[in-house]
Amino acid sequence: MSGVAGPAADVELAALLLAIDPLGLGGAVLRAAPGPAREGWLARLRAALPDATPWRRLPLGIPDSRLLGGLDLAATLATGRAVAERGVLAEADGGILVAAMAERMDTTTAAKLCSVLDAGEVSVQRDGLGLTLPARLAVVALDEGLAEEEAPPAALAERLAFRLLLEDLPTGAPKEVQEARARLSDIAVPETLLPALCAAAMAFGIHSLRAPLFALRAARAAAALAGHATVEEADAALAVRLVYGHRATQLPEQAPSEPDPPEPPPEQDDSAENQKQPESGALQEMLLEATRAALPAGLLATLGAGAREAARRAGAQGRAGHKRLSAQRGRPIGTRAGALRAGARLALVETLRAAAPWQGLRRREGGAGPLVRVKREDIRLLRFQQHTETTAIFAVDASGSAALARLAEAKGAVELLLADCYVRRDRVAVVAFRGRAAELLLPPTNSLLRAKRSLAGLPGGGATPLAAGIDAAMALAEEARRRGRTPLLVLLTDGRANIARDGTAGRPRAEADALAAAAPCRAAGLATLLVDTAPRPQPFAKQLAEAMGARYLALPSVDSQKLSAAVATTREAA
Repeated sequence: MSGVAGPAADVELAALLLAIDPLGLGGAVLRAAPGPAREGWLARLRAALPDATPWRRLPLGIPDSRLLGGLDLAATLATGRAVAERGVLAEADGGILVAAMAERMDTTTAAKLCSVLDAGEVSVQRDGLGLTLPARLAVVALDEGLAEEEAPPAALAERLAFRLLLEDLPTGAPKEVQEARARLSDIAVPETLLPALCAAAMAFGIHSLRAPLFALRAARAAAALAGHATVEEADAALAVRLVYGHRATQLPEQAPSEPDPPEPPPEQDDSAENQKQPESGALQEMLLEATRAALPAGLLATLGAGAREAARRAGAQGRAGHKRLSAQRGRPIGTRAGALRAGARLALVETLRAAAPWQGLRRREGGAGPLVRVKREDIRLLRFQQHTETTAIFAVDASGSAALARLAEAKGAVELLLADCYVRRDRVAVVAFRGRAAELLLPPTNSLLRAKRSLAGLPGGGATPLAAGIDAAMALAEEARRRGRTPLLVLLTDGRANIARDGTAGRPRAEADALAAAAPCRAAGLATLLVDTAPRPQPFAKQLAEAMGARYLALPSVDSQKLSAAVATTREAA
């Protein structure tokens, strides 16, 4: 796992630093499979905390009523008046919240958790209640992801100082932690440290303002743990290894060599304080080297090539199409008020929550009757969220002498995409255009055999009716959307349009019609990839890609692997 603090010594020290200053450091992402090693690390952290420190578990899919708090339904129904119940965030005030399977946490829960981490309190405005409760806590996000792209929500990870890869079973917590916590507030910080931390963060492409502050707090905690009165270089080096190593997005530029500065005059202020203040430039270089040492060897090459962690992780979000709301199917995402009609699903507990505060008043108004009185305005209906299927539409230019090469690219890409269609739930369609019209060669399908048969007998040659091909592909995309699927358009062409929409020949008119056909793609927000298959990139192909709002890829050679990868990237970015 790249960009994660992994040496056993650093991972063990991270638990101690977090125990010394949990609220200041925010917490940690702990990447580890369930087992003795992970439970041992958590036990070490808990043992190092003061006695009676709150320790709460945050299960996956926790409802708002338990996360934030709200109405105590049983007590409210029993007493006939609103009784508030504290949520898990308020219960964890001053302590640690352990989030299970954080790599699968939905963005809504993550956003609420981030808000509480920022504000230090939780606001409850629901079920007729209006409460604000303290919730100053640290979070340990347990990352059990198997694949590289599986990770906790980025906004949550940004608010946690450390990201740790647990490999070895840690030992017991040392007795010095309690003493270190007591002297933390007395630790002095050299004036040169914070500027050096900021400069090191900028050198590694870390633009978050939280990172230098986390590093400063970690350095003070490390100094307290080591028994130092002032933050020393070793404390700062440990801090940047733990805080900067997983946040780096680039390698620092090599500074030009400079001549050695002249030696200072012999008469200098040799007070103890000045001797302990490290040179700003030397401290910055030390921090750069410490951060570089925390980067795995494989990551150095990746960062040197300019890649970004966020782009690598985008894959998990695009594999099953876009999300849409549903009244009956999918993953529950909450409730809404509404009438109970055919097809709707009643949220019984939330309906009772809405009705509970009014029971005393309704009993007095209505006299004898049922124990719980529910009115129409109390009805709450379940809301669901579905992942839609993706339909990848290939519009293939089958004209001219290069038709066989282009069709070979399309065929190879279709086969590669269909190979994992059961995982991605994709469908694939192929439109070919040549001569004076476009032809639907393969209707949307997830059958690999059908795709091979349809592509095998397609003839090539003739003129290029580019506008007709775009129109036919757009018609398929609109049909896919009407059926609740997410369309993706892949246009393979050399950009040499010479047949207009009305079938007449002429390049200027054909290009104008192609640009006109491209405009609806941009207006519809359709995820589009234009693959320029000409031997040399064509200016009109780039102009057409801009008009479509498409990603442009020059691919003059037959390379189905590159084409398949480009299609996957376009789908993931949609």
